[in-house]
Amino acid sequence: MKKPTTKTTLARASVGVLTLLGLTFPPAQAQKPTLTLDFSKPSAAVSPMLYGLMTEEINHSYDGGLYAELISNRIFKDNPAAPDGWSLVQEGADSKGAIKLMAATLDNVPFPERRHAINEALTTCLRLTVEKAGGRVGVANEGYWGIPVKPATTYQASFYLKGSGSVPPPRQRPGQPAPPAEPVIEDQTAGPITVSIESNDGKTVYATGTVNLEKSVYWKKYNLALTTSANVKPTKDARFVISTNRPGLYYFNLVSLFPPTYNNRPNGNRPDLMQMMVDMKPTFLRFPGGNYLEGPLITDAFPWKTTLGPLESRPGHRGSWGYRASDGMGLMEFLLWCEDIKAEPLLGVYAGYSLNGDHIDAGPLLKPHVEDALNEIEYVMGDVSTYWGAKRAADGHPAPFKLRYIEIGNEDWFDRSNSYDGRFNQFRTAIEAKYPQLHCISTIADAQFPTMKVTTGKKPEILDEHYYRNSWDMWHNASQYDSYDRSGPKIFVGEWATREGVPTTNLNAALGDAAWMTGMERNADLIVMSCYAPLFVNVNTATATAKKAWQWDSDLIGYDALTSYGSPSYYVQKLFSEYLGTETVPTTGANIPMRERPRTKRDSTEGTTPKPVPSLFYAATKDAKTGAVYLKMVNTTGQKQPVDINLTGASKVASTATLVVLKGAKPEDTNSITEPKKIVPVTSKIKRVAPRFTRTLDPYSVTILQLQAGS
Repeated sequence: MKKPTTKTTLARASVGVLTLLGLTFPPAQAQKPTLTLDFSKPSAAVSPMLYGLMTEEINHSYDGGLYAELISNRIFKDNPAAPDGWSLVQEGADSKGAIKLMAATLDNVPFPERRHAINEALTTCLRLTVEKAGGRVGVANEGYWGIPVKPATTYQASFYLKGSGSVPPPRQRPGQPAPPAEPVIEDQTAGPITVSIESNDGKTVYATGTVNLEKSVYWKKYNLALTTSANVKPTKDARFVISTNRPGLYYFNLVSLFPPTYNNRPNGNRPDLMQMMVDMKPTFLRFPGGNYLEGPLITDAFPWKTTLGPLESRPGHRGSWGYRASDGMGLMEFLLWCEDIKAEPLLGVYAGYSLNGDHIDAGPLLKPHVEDALNEIEYVMGDVSTYWGAKRAADGHPAPFKLRYIEIGNEDWFDRSNSYDGRFNQFRTAIEAKYPQLHCISTIADAQFPTMKVTTGKKPEILDEHYYRNSWDMWHNASQYDSYDRSGPKIFVGEWATREGVPTTNLNAALGDAAWMTGMERNADLIVMSCYAPLFVNVNTATATAKKAWQWDSDLIGYDALTSYGSPSYYVQKLFSEYLGTETVPTTGANIPMRERPRTKRDSTEGTTPKPVPSLFYAATKDAKTGAVYLKMVNTTGQKQPVDINLTGASKVASTATLVVLKGAKPEDTNSITEPKKIVPVTSKIKRVAPRFTRTLDPYSVTILQLQAGS
């Protein structure tokens, strides 16, 4: 994933003009194109790991996304100056209350302040002061752009709470003015505390319950279940409230609310988003992702160790996209995510370079980070007799996870010191010495960065290439792997996308994606893995109390607090993964129509004429066991396109076939929260399939033919 300083501007200037102008152009050639699938020629094995997923914390992918926690800023560390996401509830003319952050550390702090810290992770709490309670007074959390309410649903709420009636006088530090006096209030905190999920105006209560606050100066965790009635109308315009009708001082920490999760996992994930990934049939999950792995500074790299164990021990950390990560989605949760979607983990390890340009040269200073990576790998796949394998077992998973691929760093071509060669080799040497079965991936690809590639030691086994392009560039480069050297390293296309559509992709982007994927499938002997990015986006725009949810346009799966949907590109990903054989079928095209790319301002300034690009793209694979043949065709124009199809060398061809078509009326058409199924695949059966037949492709369409042919 590109760095935050450059990512948001990438390709924006040209996408809108090129897309709107270019798609009205008819094909330049009038001859009918012909595709010939030759079953008599040698085929190449398709990588069984070809299609997977890439994830990182961007666009509120975890907090406010896949991770099912509904409370935002649950340990009150998102903003040291204010309790973001929280507000005071005050009802009744005689009620008077206030809320305030209470931050504390455990070292060199006098007892009155220190006592508000629960442990090293939970050092900031929220204090509710209730001076008068003519009605109810409490605290409300707005969730991540709302709390989703569904009928007949049970939510699990929990929080740490303590109450008292007075605050000891604050300590005046030498040379500093006296702190403002704190209130002294009659202590009536002990007793029932009301917990509710309710409408934002408080007039409708969807679910409610109580806990009994004990009179104590010590923290205690309270748990309860909140269940909505069967006749509740689904809404996300709701909030979570904890309230009282008694004066006193109330302190809160680690406030949590979980809806039902996928496979009912504690601290688990949203079922709808998990099911969408399961339906994609991914073979791997690359995590913890791109920029999120590195962090803005070296100290902000993904802190896998502090993401383990109970939530009480997770302090969270500074993220890479303008908001803090709760680390509820920790290393174990990533691994269980893989397990639930039946995908292998592809682990990225921090390799000594961070986003703001800091790096650690190879040598003694890098050694602790190498050891940290080895420990992380041991946690994932080590036997229970090992130190970190035993830690994993203690966290509830005695069996090692399957792990074969390790990516060393992320996008290290941004490191202008050219230190990656030494850093990569130091990591690779140590990893292969302890785990010779693992495959190490270089984040600098020879073809993209020939002057920065790894040159010392043996050649990297696998190179990671990243591409974020508009549709024209995807069409222009769809054949780039046809000419790659087969004797060199294998290719992992670790991040790629056609960037058109906001906040999720439109149909034109899906056509760019599909064209690019036909090129990857034709070269599936070279490309071992690929994954689209970004995977997720919370589609909420800015409100009076919250910023816009996303930082990166053109994403795969969109959602708000209540519902979710797949973009046209999502369905392309799903179809290409579902209809994939085990070997390529040599396919040639004749009379492929070309189209002229409109000139951009840059072309005019430089006096260049863009090269024409194909308007028809194709690839074919075959399942060696079943004999099923999958022919994929992409028509990027607004006209119907007849195509002659020749099945050469096939001993027998079934007369019927399965036809799957994804199409739309206009290239800018898309799916959304309000129209989630505007563009979806349609499956049907066709007849009169023969060794030679014609199929007419719909305008702006991706077509898959599942044929049955013997060779």
